[in-house]
Amino acid sequence: MAEKRTMSLSLSEDEMTSLDEVSARYDMSKTAIIRKAIRMYLIIDARMQKGERVFVEDELQQKKSELVLV
Repeated sequence: MAEKRTMSLSLSEDEMTSLDEVSARYDMSKTAIIRKAIRMYLIIDARMQKGERVFVEDELQQKKSELVLV
């Protein structure tokens, strides 16, 4: 396993509340949620760098929304 490094992270109250909610919903630590978010970001960014487009689809309403990373 790769050597781990420690960092400090400051979040707004809304961001912390969101992190708490996701952590509880999936029964995962906050650290695990942040690590997963980084992996997801990297996967999405790599595909977009290749010129691919990423969409979120609502099958019930038959709507697609393009995901844009800023």
